[in-house]
Amino acid sequence: MSITTPPPVIHTHRLLLRPVRADDLKVAQAIHGDPQTNRYNPKGPSSLETTSSHLFNWIEHWKNKGFGYWAVCDRQQPEKVLGFGGLQDALFGSRSGLNLYFRFAVEAWGKGYASEMVEAALDLAFRHLARNEVIGLVRPDNLPSRRTLERARMTVDGELDDVPGQPHSLLYSLSAERYLSPESFM
Repeated sequence: MSITTPPPVIHTHRLLLRPVRADDLKVAQAIHGDPQTNRYNPKGPSSLETTSSHLFNWIEHWKNKGFGYWAVCDRQQPEKVLGFGGLQDALFGSRSGLNLYFRFAVEAWGKGYASEMVEAALDLAFRHLARNEVIGLVRPDNLPSRRTLERARMTVDGELDDVPGQPHSLLYSLSAERYLSPESFM
């Protein structure tokens, strides 16, 4: 499979996925600074400084790689950001890979938006970027995110000791071979 240039904006059934921008800082902070969206994050809610730094890094990834984390918007109201997510190159200890990330505003929970965004991200990874694998890092007690990854046919294939004094995070993965196999949809 050859690499194709990913579209700058992706439309799914209900979502508009667009590159993050500097003017997303306010909504990014509202989501990443919310204690509820950080229930499973041992570091807790992000400060404005941390969110700003992350947003800058996400924008730089887009500039350097041509893909990255999206602002996940309501397709009918594109100015309404529901959350953030997508794909970005990352290190998991000594293992490098394509990280699948998502975090949504509390009001967007339970509506299937994460699953819809994840499917678009996997399609991008395997059909446009021709990557061999996508990895998702999740805290073991984050059952909602684990279920989202499992619905996307991702399976646990390792652990990462990334938070001292806490249980190891789980590494979920999905290979291109499995994703593109018709049997994986059965």
